[in-house]
Amino acid sequence: MNILALDTATEACSAAVLTSHGGASRYVEVGRGHSERILTMIDAVLAEASVSLGDLDAIAFGRGPGSFTGVRLAASVAQGLAFGAGLGVVPVSSLRALAQRALDVAHAASVLVCADARMKEVYWAFYRRGRGGLAEPAEALERVSAPERVEPPAGAGDPVHGAGRGFLAYPQLAARLERRLEAVHGDLLPRADEIAKLAWVEVAAGHVLAPDAALPTYLRDNVAHLPSR
Repeated sequence: MNILALDTATEACSAAVLTSHGGASRYVEVGRGHSERILTMIDAVLAEASVSLGDLDAIAFGRGPGSFTGVRLAASVAQGLAFGAGLGVVPVSSLRALAQRALDVAHAASVLVCADARMKEVYWAFYRRGRGGLAEPAEALERVSAPERVEPPAGAGDPVHGAGRGFLAYPQLAARLERRLEAVHGDLLPRADEIAKLAWVEVAAGHVLAPDAALPTYLRDNVAHLPSR
């Protein structure tokens, strides 16, 4: 199986190919200019993995929440490539991808993800380590709120780790939750590597959508229910 993944939801820009025999990835923090970089990065990972678009089984992308222009860019690039190659798509939550990255670097049972949403708000959600070590939502919600409203759910258990640049943007958040968090990984951003990993089981299970379902999740001004993936 071969999966191409991309993410432009934050200041990071990344692309990855995951295959049954390995893969390739590119990651850079650019702040701006994602649209000038992402297609070149996609070409690079496909070439390194010796995979063409026609060899792919699906295209996965970070659906957000995140930067308005960033999540829209990822969705439109995934949709365009999928239409052109006759492929399906797998939207993956950027918060879940961030949770997966944290779980992969820490021996944690669960992770409170908190990403900077600007405008004095954060995007946040809570995940547990599920089957195969994959991040699974412990609640049915992704939220956007003021940092003061961020809380692990009751009965979260231990050890709980924090992850995401929201903890760096709002240091008072980590200070307030100090007794409930074993560690905070405030430098992490979502990457295409984890998006590909999470999409792998979806593609294997046949959970692939038509290209026109490559839609972004903005989350701002509402609370969105998480899809099954």
